[in-house]
Amino acid sequence: MMTDTSDEVLIDAAGQRHKPHDGPARIVSLVPSLTELVCDLGLAPQLVGRTGFCIHPRPVLRAVTKVGGTKDVNLARLRALAPTHIIVNVDENRRECVEEIAGFVPNVIVTHPCTPEDNLPVYRLLGAIFHRRAESERLAAALDAALAEARAVGATLPREKVLYLIWREPWMTVAQGTYIAATLAAVGWDTRPVLSEPRYPAFEWDAPWLPEVQRVFLSSEPYRFRERHVEEVGRLSGLPASLIDGEMASWYGSRAIEGLRHLAALRRRLAAE
Repeated sequence: MMTDTSDEVLIDAAGQRHKPHDGPARIVSLVPSLTELVCDLGLAPQLVGRTGFCIHPRPVLRAVTKVGGTKDVNLARLRALAPTHIIVNVDENRRECVEEIAGFVPNVIVTHPCTPEDNLPVYRLLGAIFHRRAESERLAAALDAALAEARAVGATLPREKVLYLIWREPWMTVAQGTYIAATLAAVGWDTRPVLSEPRYPAFEWDAPWLPEVQRVFLSSEPYRFRERHVEEVGRLSGLPASLIDGEMASWYGSRAIEGLRHLAALRRRLAAE
């Protein structure tokens, strides 16, 4: 017997109330990692719009209309799609833009995962709204297993202080209050500098906290670091430096499951070198 959930109330990251949606939805996602999650929940047929940065899963998304970028949404194109729901994120989308969108989209779902664990309520929120509870629980179980693996690696190996580079000219890194820092910490990599704001600080190579750092990672996004940059950073820092797949450390949603497993394996491999 099916349970009646028509009166169920669900709360998003902005404290907004949502209910399970009756009938097919018209979903637009302005968050690349959550576009992937929508598809992994089996909702690709109801996805009518995405940003140009939403690239996974590629074969599915080729047929989904682009509505601009995460920061520069084409509102006229978005309006023409007549979405019933739009998925946004506190960090990735501009508040003013989201407020304008709320004027013509009935349901704006706000997300703000700050740690890998925060993906669990995101899975369940979308699963409940769009009647994909079984799919969301399967993802939740997989994430719990990946978190357990990551924590086991982090508990087994000595913790390392790391610098995670996201930009060059100026050089930029991540603060400890970011999702990236929390994900790296799960496997025992503690980011430097120790601060919460600004979230993505610029720095110089004579910064007073740099002597604490033991390893440097150069992310594949948003700046596309290459091998030549690894050599440059090695000279500037005098530390072990290597490229890292930015999607594995910074994408939440369903990609977080693969990301945690990838980082756990990387942590073990580098520790063995």
